[in-house]
Amino acid sequence: MADRAYGYAGKILVLNLEDESYETVDTDPYVGEWVGGHGLASRLFWEYCEDKTVDALDDRNVIVIASNPFAGTIVPAGGGRVEVTGLGPFSYPEWYSRSSVGGRLGGSMKNAGYDAVVVRGTAPRHVWVNVVNGDVTYCDAEDLWGKDSWETQEAIWDRVTNNTPLGEWFDLPGNRESGRSTSRPAVFAIGQAGENLVRSATITHDASHVSGQSGFGAVFGAKNLKALSFMGTKSIDIADPARLVELRLEIQEKLGYKVDDPVNEAPVPQAVPLYSSLLHNPGGGTVGQTVGRPDGCQGCYRNCRAIYRDRMGNQSTCNAAAYYTASGKREDQKKCNSLLNQLGLDGYETDMPVYLYNLYKMGVMGKGKEIDTDLPFENYNKYQFIDTLLHRIANREEIGEDLAEGLVRATMKWGRWDEDSKGLLRRPNWGYPEHYDPRLEVEWSYGSIFTERDINEHGINWCVHHSALVPMMFGQEPFLPADKLVEQVAKGTGLEDPLCFDYSEKGIYSDEKVRAVSWHRHYGRFWIQSMGLCDWMWPSLVNFTNMTDTDYAGVSPAFEVELFKAVTGRDDFTYEKSLELGHKQLLLDRAIWVLQGREPETEQLADYVFELPTDTPYQLPVYENGTWSYSDCLGRTLDRAKFKDVQQRFYASEGWSEHGYPKREVLEQFGLADVADALAAAGKGA
Repeated sequence: MADRAYGYAGKILVLNLEDESYETVDTDPYVGEWVGGHGLASRLFWEYCEDKTVDALDDRNVIVIASNPFAGTIVPAGGGRVEVTGLGPFSYPEWYSRSSVGGRLGGSMKNAGYDAVVVRGTAPRHVWVNVVNGDVTYCDAEDLWGKDSWETQEAIWDRVTNNTPLGEWFDLPGNRESGRSTSRPAVFAIGQAGENLVRSATITHDASHVSGQSGFGAVFGAKNLKALSFMGTKSIDIADPARLVELRLEIQEKLGYKVDDPVNEAPVPQAVPLYSSLLHNPGGGTVGQTVGRPDGCQGCYRNCRAIYRDRMGNQSTCNAAAYYTASGKREDQKKCNSLLNQLGLDGYETDMPVYLYNLYKMGVMGKGKEIDTDLPFENYNKYQFIDTLLHRIANREEIGEDLAEGLVRATMKWGRWDEDSKGLLRRPNWGYPEHYDPRLEVEWSYGSIFTERDINEHGINWCVHHSALVPMMFGQEPFLPADKLVEQVAKGTGLEDPLCFDYSEKGIYSDEKVRAVSWHRHYGRFWIQSMGLCDWMWPSLVNFTNMTDTDYAGVSPAFEVELFKAVTGRDDFTYEKSLELGHKQLLLDRAIWVLQGREPETEQLADYVFELPTDTPYQLPVYENGTWSYSDCLGRTLDRAKFKDVQQRFYASEGWSEHGYPKREVLEQFGLADVADALAAAGKGA
């Protein structure tokens, strides 16, 4: 352990909204075992949320925003993220949940003096909180209430900078030592959806960095909190700056896209967006459409987000960038993406236009129909439709009152859930939309149903699914033969056994697969959610960007550990220790879910996962008849009995009882005796 806490601001801010007071506590007691991000946030939630069984919108809910040692540094694809945790209103049922957000928020929090912010209670008025170089001010937000997230951020920028024009210097409040800046504060704000307690409401930072899944925008709204703003000139001490620079340059040289002379390229221009996740094209493959340098999170060299002349769609990426496709116009997609961010709606959780249009075509939904609404379905292929739909959801108007509760709750109210969840409406776990096929890519489905939400981690997914499917879509061979791919993935994860990545009908229920799922949850909890590494790059298992026939290895797991040592100075830290800490964090999270009522029978995937065979080619590596190959995986479902068996074996691997309760002996082994006592007091001891 280093003599000092390198990589930290050193303080945690606790906001007591009820009386608009605040206190600070030292970060140091949490550094050793909880580190930052999710681990730090979960421990703070455990300590500050007195009743973990309340509803998400209850004023006793506690929301935590936590940075990490990498935030604000030059760690590649890891210097910009923060983790947000608390009781989330979106899932069905509600669980203690998580989200994360990139951009420059994490570094700005630390520059302002804090590693994390704990938000308690409900303010008696609409407020925003201004944090500048450690000073905290509750500000009236009555004139901001009703504004969208972009308008709110711009108004706060002007107030904090005293209307200083962009690019000009201004003095920060305080004395001469407070410093000067040309930057704008990092603002974390809700739009109208959060104000109206929409369960899919987000918290937006800059144009398109959002805390999306879980619905924490509604928690801000319930607490009368419009925004948090962070500004400061405090520095972040790094244990070995020279080593950090060396590692960054080495990673960038090995994995970075060579703009002037790419090693690998998409075969045709229209394939670039699909290839961008593998080849790390700047701007998500849209460089030709941008008017400036593509944007990225603080410290990142990849810069996956595009910038456009008209501002519409700025920083958009992934699902939200292609949320609306019915009109066939890219300009409409961009406008829709910006509207989602301005209103504060998660594009993934509000993924409902196609389903609603199907109900309309079935004669079930429409004016005077069983589900009565005057949504302009006749203009479904025009921007007017999506604009109307999103505004109604955000403002809880007309049919939006139902849809603001999320599709699962809405369809239950309409009496359609039992029928539609068998295939028409694919919500496999906790009410979240299908991300990747839960019948096949089981790290995703098992990991999601055994935890709190759609896991949304792509490190394995890029390798086992996209690296074969995307080239095949354009008549090419996969990047690597199946046997070489799984061998390299097994090596890069540290699992060493290729059978961990066998997606055959036998492989998805194997002990090796259970081991892979366990690794995935521990790696994700520590490196992605606690250290803030971007899941679009980490773990770095295969170097698709610059691969050759003989050199295609990524840089995991060695470089994660080396980056950690360079920033924190904890030279005795190991990869095995990181997974152990990820396991510890999952134990604490599991205890919270158990207190909320989690039981094995609660963890049920939707019926279609077990009853509706796959009918679309879905490339994955399989080991059959002694040979590795890529399979289309057609005609597949999960088997209910085998799923339950996997569930019990996963419980055992994590140190949980057959009921899914963390065992006392395991909790005490990890230094969590207080958690074991709380479970025992609730009658959930094991």
